Amino acid sequence: MAFAVTIVKFVVVLGVLVFVHELGHFLAAKRVKIRVLKFQLGFNPTVVSFRRGDTEYGIGALPLGGYVKMAGESPEEGSTGRSDEFLSKTKWERFQVLIMGPVMNLLLAFVLLAIVLYQGVEKGAYEDQPPVVGRVSAGSPAAKVDIRPGDRIVAVAGRDVDTWEQALLAIGQRANREIEIKLLRNGLETTRRVTPTVEGQSRFEFGQIGVVPNVHPHVRSVQSNSAAEKAGLLTDDTVLAVDGQPITFSYQLKDAIAKRPDQEITLDVLRNGQRMSVRATPALNGKEGLLGIGIGDDTVRIKPHLGEAIQLSVEKNVEYSRLIFQTLIGLATRETSPKQLMGPVAIAQLAGEAPDFIAALTLMASLSLNLGLLNLLPIPVLDGGHIFIMALEGIARRDFSVRVKEKMLLAGFVVILMLMVTVIYNDLTRISWIERLMPWR
Repeated sequence: MAFAVTIVKFVVVLGVLVFVHELGHFLAAKRVKIRVLKFQLGFNPTVVSFRRGDTEYGIGALPLGGYVKMAGESPEEGSTGRSDEFLSKTKWERFQVLIMGPVMNLLLAFVLLAIVLYQGVEKGAYEDQPPVVGRVSAGSPAAKVDIRPGDRIVAVAGRDVDTWEQALLAIGQRANREIEIKLLRNGLETTRRVTPTVEGQSRFEFGQIGVVPNVHPHVRSVQSNSAAEKAGLLTDDTVLAVDGQPITFSYQLKDAIAKRPDQEITLDVLRNGQRMSVRATPALNGKEGLLGIGIGDDTVRIKPHLGEAIQLSVEKNVEYSRLIFQTLIGLATRETSPKQLMGPVAIAQLAGEAPDFIAALTLMASLSLNLGLLNLLPIPVLDGGHIFIMALEGIARRDFSVRVKEKMLLAGFVVILMLMVTVIYNDLTRISWIERLMPWR
């Protein structure tokens, strides 16, 4: 059942993105009076179709893309020279048709993110704060190069960072690659070279160096007659450590409690500005320990009005676009691991894991932004590649021969094929039973 739900969510998410993209091409083609022969979602074989006017509308069996087929789209099709054919139009008109697919995806990302933001967003309070190190994990990459609590991270890999969100993203993009981190310590700048590592069995290779902000989870509620109440825990207690192990986020506290059923633990808590120790014994709940407390992190909730949501959506999409291009440059310069790329299997997993409608819209906005920007890359086969070829023809003041274009498209196809092989391989390694069949991993 869960698998079926995942597939349905995947088809819906991808279907919307492809439909919007191809709709952009379709509407632009109609606007400049190009005859559209077919508008299809999904790849062949065609499952169902109908005709209206000159256009056949269809749905393909493979929900991994779609296409708009226009009359006279390429010289090999035997262009008749009719005015309603693609190649009969001016370069400016053809440019409009090609650019509108990616533009529609960018607009969709903007609209969806504005809707998400307008509903209100809750995030960690530390994310927008300056990246001042609160704790350094023992034996971590940061500890090995003498990064200390109180150090302010100024730049990562040559790029200035102003918030924890920016710092963690910049570090995460460079797993297993040595980077330079600029620090501010006691008013003096210093630098450290450190190699972020991947923690645990994460599906996505996201680097970390073992630094966290100075935050701790707090007790939101205490259940009556629970182990927590018997131990003397109170609402608003801030949990600093469990059995001497520092606790930064709520999930760490939950894990520490769950692993010790019927075992006494010592919680270091901060109460009214005073640090104290509380001894408690988690009750056995199935196979896990349970104290009977509600746990929460320090968060801030953003609830903008419509105008603010629109402005924030523009700002966030610009910021995310910058990160996408940084990742692409990092892939080219080998600063970013190709293991961070994901394909249809990973997208399906993320779609299936989206807990609610808002989470699904957030994922769709991110994917739409990626799809729009990637399609603008000057790689033949992609929309941006066709635009690039037209630009070269404009500079040369002549159209390239069919043979030259075929070679350019073949080169672009090879690049896309290599990318597809990479992302599919990455996706397969994220499935545990398949990864076990790979002896080299």
